[in-house]
Amino acid sequence: MAMFGSLTDRLTDTFRNLRAKGKLSPADVDATVREIRRALLDADVALEVVKQFTATVRERALSDEVSKALNPAQQVVQIVNDELVGILGGSQRRLEFAKNPPTIIMLAGLQGAGKTTLAGKLAKWLVGQGHTPILVAADLQRPNAVTQLEVVGGQAGVPVYAPEPGNGVGDPVRVAKDGGAEARRKLHDVVIVDTAGRLGIDAELMKQAGNIRKAIDPDEVLFVIDAMIGQDAVATAKAFQDGVDFTGVVLTKLDGDARGGAALSVASVTGRPIMFASTGERLDDFEPFYPDRMASRILDLGDILTLIEQAQRSFDEDEARKVAEKMATDQFTLEDFLSQLQQLKNMGSFKSMLGMLPGAKGMREQLDNFDESELTRTEAIIRSMTKQERQLPKVLNGSRRLRIARGSGTTVTEVNALVTRFEQAAKMMKTVARGGMPQMPGMGPIPGMRPTSAKSSTKAKKGSKSGNPAKRASENAAIASGVKPGGSGGSGFGLGGGGAAKDGPSDEELAALQKFLGR
Repeated sequence: MAMFGSLTDRLTDTFRNLRAKGKLSPADVDATVREIRRALLDADVALEVVKQFTATVRERALSDEVSKALNPAQQVVQIVNDELVGILGGSQRRLEFAKNPPTIIMLAGLQGAGKTTLAGKLAKWLVGQGHTPILVAADLQRPNAVTQLEVVGGQAGVPVYAPEPGNGVGDPVRVAKDGGAEARRKLHDVVIVDTAGRLGIDAELMKQAGNIRKAIDPDEVLFVIDAMIGQDAVATAKAFQDGVDFTGVVLTKLDGDARGGAALSVASVTGRPIMFASTGERLDDFEPFYPDRMASRILDLGDILTLIEQAQRSFDEDEARKVAEKMATDQFTLEDFLSQLQQLKNMGSFKSMLGMLPGAKGMREQLDNFDESELTRTEAIIRSMTKQERQLPKVLNGSRRLRIARGSGTTVTEVNALVTRFEQAAKMMKTVARGGMPQMPGMGPIPGMRPTSAKSSTKAKKGSKSGNPAKRASENAAIASGVKPGGSGGSGFGLGGGGAAKDGPSDEELAALQKFLGR
C-alpha cells in the first residue's frame, strides 16, 4: 500500500544492515531500535505508542530470545513483526450479528471520512456474504447526502430507506428508528445507518449521534476514520469514544499517499479493533482488516493469503480448468485470453496486487511506473477483432490490422506487438504441454533440452580448427573429398598439402604461373 511506502523503506533498510552481522551486540540493538523509533515517528504514529513499541522491542531483542538464536537478525525482524501485530489489534475481529435479526450497524465519524461511500461498500460486502442489508439515510445535515447514499445503494444493488429529503430537513433520530422497523417489515437481516459527519468535535452533532445510538441500540457502532490524518486521528477517536462509544474502527483511504500513523495508533489508543479497511474508490475495494497480514505488508514480507482470496473470488474454477485444457491441447485463442484478462481486472488494482508479493519494495519504481491502462488498451484491441480473427490470428493481414488499430484507438505497431506476444506465448504453452522446456527470449538453448545428433556432432569434431581462413577452407575441402590433410600443410604458394604436394606442381600449374609472371 502506498501509505506505508516510506515506513516500509525505513524498516527494510534497517533490517538489511542487521543481516550482515552474525551476532548482535547491545550497541547494534540500540542502533536498530533508534532507527525504528525514527521510522515510526516519521510515519506520524502517536508518541505513546512509539515509546511502548520500542521499549518492548528493545527488551525482547536483548534477551536470550535473540542472543541464542541461529539467525539473530531474522529473530529481530520476527519480534518487530509480532509487536506490529500487537499494536494493530492482535487478531481479526468479525462482525457480531444479532441473534434475532435485523443486525443494526451504525456508522459514525468526521465529515469527509467517507462514511456514505463506505456504507455502500459494507452493504455490497455483506451481500457477498449471503446477507440482505438495507441502507438508512440518517445524515440529514450535509447537502445531497441522501442523494449520494441512494446512488451508492443503487450501485451496490441494495435498497435505501430515505423518507426525508435531507439538506437540514427531518429528524435523524426518528429516521434511524423507523429504518429498523422498515427492515423487519421487508425481512432485511442487516440495517446500516449512515449518520451525519462532524466538521470537528461538534458538541451538538456528537449529542445527536449519542441520541441515535440510544434510540436504535445498535449491535455494532463503527467509527469511520480517514487513515491519512495521522495523529489527529487519535484525538478524534478519543472524543468519539467518549461521546458515542464505538465498538470497532474502519479505516478509509488506505490507498492514499500518507504516512499511516492513524492505522498504527488508533487500535492501541482506543482499545477497539480495526475491523475493515477501504483500499480504493470502487465499491469492491473493501476488505476485512487482518493485523498479521497488515504487519507483513509493512515489513515487505508480502500478503499472499489476501492475494489468493482475491483470486478465488474473481476466477471461476470451472472456467480455469477449461482454459488449462485448451492450453494443453494447443487450442488457446485470443478469445480465451480476453476472458482471463477480464477476470484479472475484476480482482482489482493490478499494482496493488503486485504490491502484496514478498519483496515488492525492490520493484517499487517499476510498480509506480506501471500503466494499468495498458490492460484496457489490450482489451480494446482484442474486442475490435472479429470472432474469426480471435480464433485464428494468422488471418490478420495488413488491412485487418489497420482496421483493428483504428477501431481500438491504438496503432498498428501495438496490434502487431500484441499478436507477436500471443504467438510466442502459444508456442511456449505448446512446448510445455508436450513435456518440454520452453526457450525464453534472449536466452540460449537450455542445456540438455535439444542435444545435437551424433552425426552432426561427429562432423563438427572432424572439421578444421585452423585460424587461417584459407588453410581452414582447404582442409575442410580435403575432408569432404575423403583425403586426409597433410601434416606439413601446403606450399608457400598456398597450394594444398595433399599427395600432389609431394611430387611438386603439375605442368598446367607451372604454365599458369609462368603466364602470371609474364614470362
